[in-house]
Amino acid sequence: MSLERTLVRAHVLTPDGWGETPIHLSDGLIVPDASGRSIDLSGYLVLPGIVDPHGDGFERHMAPRRGALREAEHGVVAAATELAANGITTAILAQFFSWEGGMRGPDFAEHVFESVTSVRDSVGVDLRLQLRLETHLLDDFARAEAAIDRFGIGYVVFNDHLPHQRLSEGRKPPRLTGQALKSGRSPETHLALMQDLHQRSAEVPAALDALTARLNEKGIVFGSHDDSTLADRQEWAMRGATVSEFPETLEAAQAARDDGGHIVLGAPNVVRGASHAGNIAASELVAHGLCDALASDYHYPSPLRAAFRLEELGLCDLSVAWGMLSSGPARLLGLSDRGVLEPGKRADLIVVDPQTRRVEATIVAGRIAHLTGTVAERFLQG
Repeated sequence: MSLERTLVRAHVLTPDGWGETPIHLSDGLIVPDASGRSIDLSGYLVLPGIVDPHGDGFERHMAPRRGALREAEHGVVAAATELAANGITTAILAQFFSWEGGMRGPDFAEHVFESVTSVRDSVGVDLRLQLRLETHLLDDFARAEAAIDRFGIGYVVFNDHLPHQRLSEGRKPPRLTGQALKSGRSPETHLALMQDLHQRSAEVPAALDALTARLNEKGIVFGSHDDSTLADRQEWAMRGATVSEFPETLEAAQAARDDGGHIVLGAPNVVRGASHAGNIAASELVAHGLCDALASDYHYPSPLRAAFRLEELGLCDLSVAWGMLSSGPARLLGLSDRGVLEPGKRADLIVVDPQTRRVEATIVAGRIAHLTGTVAERFLQG
C-alpha cells in the first residue's frame, strides 16, 4: 500500500530550488493538497530519488564467485535492497551480451534478464534492463534482438572490447589467460575467437546500420560507449544513438553535446577524482558543462557521494549536481513521470541526513523501500 502522508519542515529540492515546501503523498504520487498524517522531517533533506542510468554492481549478488552460486533471483532481491539503501529509486541494470563469455556471455545475460523479470514486481526499487551489445558479435545479433523483444528491454548500448591493435599486429592481448578462464575457454580458443571477430570488422558497419534502424523503429533508446574521437561519436549519432556513455576525451564529449546526445559519466570517477582507466576525469567534463547524468557504474554508493563531491569542488551547487542524478537521467531514458518533486509526478524521493550524508528513507512510487535511523522513528510514531 502506498503512503498517505505529508512530509513537512524538511529542506526540499523542488524544480524552483530549495525551500520548505510540504510534500504531499497519495496513491503513489506527489499531490497538491495535504494527505494523511504529517511527518516532521526538520533537519533533513528531501530530494528526488536517484535514477541510475547504468550500473553493474548487481553482479556481485548474482554470482559472488564464478560458478559457485546460481540463485540469481535472490541476488536480484539483495541488489534491490542495496540500491534502495543508497537512494536509487530507478535502476538500469547494465548486462553485457558479449563474445567474452562467462558472466558477459549471452547465456548468462538471458539468465539475468529472466531473473530480473521474475522478481521485479516484488522489490521496492524500479528495476530496468540495459543490454550492452558487443559490436562484433555479428552471429548473435538476432539472439540479442529477440531478448530485447522478449524481456521488454528499452535501452541498448554498443561496446567494442576487442583489442584491435594487438590483433592486427599478430600479438597476444594482455591478460589473455585470465580472460579466457573467465569465459570458460582455453587461452588458445579464446584468442582464435578474437582473431576471427577482428577479421570480420568490415561486416560490422552494415550490420549495425540495419540493427539500429530496427531499434529506432521500436522506439528503443540506444547509445555509444567509450567514444574517444569526434568521428566515433559522429558515426553513432548518424545511426540515431541519443546517449554517449563514458566518453573518454573532451573532444568526444563535446561532439555528443553538439549532436544533442545525452552524456553519461561515472559517479565513481567523480568520487575518485580520476578515471581508473586513465581517461579524462569526469569532474573536468562536468566543469565544461558536458554531463547530463551520473551513473553508479560499478559502485552503488557513488552517485550520492558524487553529488556532494561536486559541490565541495566548487563545480556546481548541490541542486545542479542533483539534476545529474535525477531529472537528467530520467530525461535521457524518456521517463517523464519522475526525476523532480512536483505534483503529478511519481512519489520517488529520498530523505538524507545532511551531516552524515546517509539515506534514511527511500520511497518509490509512494512505497517505502528503505527506512532507518531517526527518520524511521518519525515515520513509525503514532
